[in-house]
Amino acid sequence: MPQLLEPKLISGNANRPLAEAIIGRMSMHRGMEVGLVDARVERFNDGEIFVEVFENVRGEDMFIVQPTSNPANDNLMELLIIADALRRSSAARITAVIPYFGYARQDRRSKARTPITAKLVSNMIVEAGIERVLTLDLHATQIQGFFDIPVDNLYASPVFALDVMHNFKGQMDDVMVVSPDVGGVARARDLAQRINAPLSIVDKRRGKPGEVAEMTVIGDVKDRTCLIVDDIVDTAGTLCKAAEVLMENGAKEVHSYITHGVLSGPAVDRISKSVMKNLVISDTIQPTEAVAACKNIRIVSTAPMFAQAIMNTWNGTSVSSLFNHKALKPIYEGMYSG
Repeated sequence: MPQLLEPKLISGNANRPLAEAIIGRMSMHRGMEVGLVDARVERFNDGEIFVEVFENVRGEDMFIVQPTSNPANDNLMELLIIADALRRSSAARITAVIPYFGYARQDRRSKARTPITAKLVSNMIVEAGIERVLTLDLHATQIQGFFDIPVDNLYASPVFALDVMHNFKGQMDDVMVVSPDVGGVARARDLAQRINAPLSIVDKRRGKPGEVAEMTVIGDVKDRTCLIVDDIVDTAGTLCKAAEVLMENGAKEVHSYITHGVLSGPAVDRISKSVMKNLVISDTIQPTEAVAACKNIRIVSTAPMFAQAIMNTWNGTSVSSLFNHKALKPIYEGMYSG
């Protein structure tokens, strides 16, 4: 087997700008120009996906950058077919870099006669020949156990901590981290500990599925700058309602830090009309034109973190070191300096 000279990245169509940003950061790390592997990922007239890799990948350490965001099924199939093409081309190792892992919300049987789709998807990924998964903020951390291969689950909270300390400098005494529901307390607590801020919870009670009947704030948010923390924002109905409840309880202003901006349906319109001053999301999902144009939505890059994680995976050093926001600070120095 030839020596692995460098990690090689290939991208599907789900979020090519993120893949290009990652490869740009890797070029900085290695002091040489690194490019995406030349390939085409196209569709036949009936929608079937076709992949052709134009470069030799025999014996190479391959990384596929492909979130399974909307359209989830198409992007998932692209990931699987790219993996199959690489496996049949004798790649030495295939790592799937899945910034947003779709179907993660279906991680258990919440009702009778329902699937555990996250497990099904994990089985498909393993069967396609993928040997390692690198992802960010899984909806439920136990999904790592659904895979029979190593899974590195990075966290957005170190990046968000750097962003908060940079943008709220001089106001940190007023900041309070808020979990939008009881299930997200651990995620919110993690950010609160990183920035040394108190924690509050919005307890929601549903009258019927998909409809919030009542929200109660647990904790004193009066005259506080509240930061709502969660992993996914979809239609943004609950998020905007939580922001209203916080303002009604005396909050000075409300911001939100959400890892994955799914933002489907009326989400952007709701956010633009919301009492929230800012919604901060990561670039794990390629933003639509409406999201990019919305004045109170700001996007934070995950490319520096993913680039470093890929380099660490390739050279056999620790990925868990990136869980510490102090370790990430030099990587994000250009974004949060001064």
